Amino acid sequence: MSEIQRILDQLDRAFEADAWHGPPVQKLLHGVFAKQAAAKPAGVAHSIWEIVLHMMTWQDVVRRRLGGEVIGDLPPELDWPPVPNPGENAWRQAVEDLTQSKLKLRQVIARLADNRLSDQVAGKNYSVYVMLHGVIQHNLYHAGQIAILKKLSSVP
Repeated sequence: MSEIQRILDQLDRAFEADAWHGPPVQKLLHGVFAKQAAAKPAGVAHSIWEIVLHMMTWQDVVRRRLGGEVIGDLPPELDWPPVPNPGENAWRQAVEDLTQSKLKLRQVIARLADNRLSDQVAGKNYSVYVMLHGVIQHNLYHAGQIAILKKLSSVP
């Protein structure tokens, strides 16, 4: 198995497959409705919905960086996009957009050769390897937040 294949395996496990750590992102989002996704229990900075939009943003940033785009720090309104119309259709679309973002990222990663992993990301001081593991770690970090928020928002 190549290193790219290992990275793809980890990306898939974190997002939709059997993960050692617990439920993947898709399983955590299953059964979440718009009201729960938009809820912000006391003391919580971001809702599940905001986290989903944020994860999608960073998957897209990584995909674009792999294409050679120089992308610096994002302004807060792009890093944490606001929740649009908080209806059920918009929530389902956000979840679908997150899934599509992951699939597009996966397609770009699958076309990489292992020797590209040591390349420096344009405009950054880290390698493609570090960035790819970073986006997986980012998804897992936020999956944990989603799990906690899901439990908090289901308590009567």
